[in-house]
Amino acid sequence: MKINWKQKLTSRKFWAAVVSFVTTILIVLNYSEMEVEQVAGLITATASLIAYIIGEGMVDAKRVEVEKEDERGE
Repeated sequence: MKINWKQKLTSRKFWAAVVSFVTTILIVLNYSEMEVEQVAGLITATASLIAYIIGEGMVDAKRVEVEKEDERGE
């Protein structure tokens, strides 16, 4: 089974699971609450950036596809 990474990396559920997993590990390892919050914030910010970049790439790719179809007269 092939994993659709574009879909995974833009999924809010995936990133919520990543944040949950990492913060749980940090709590088990006795990191301070402040450090756990900072790591969770960093992961969330990174996820937002990744989702934005992939989303914009998909929109740009679709626009190019439509422009090529228009040029061919389809």
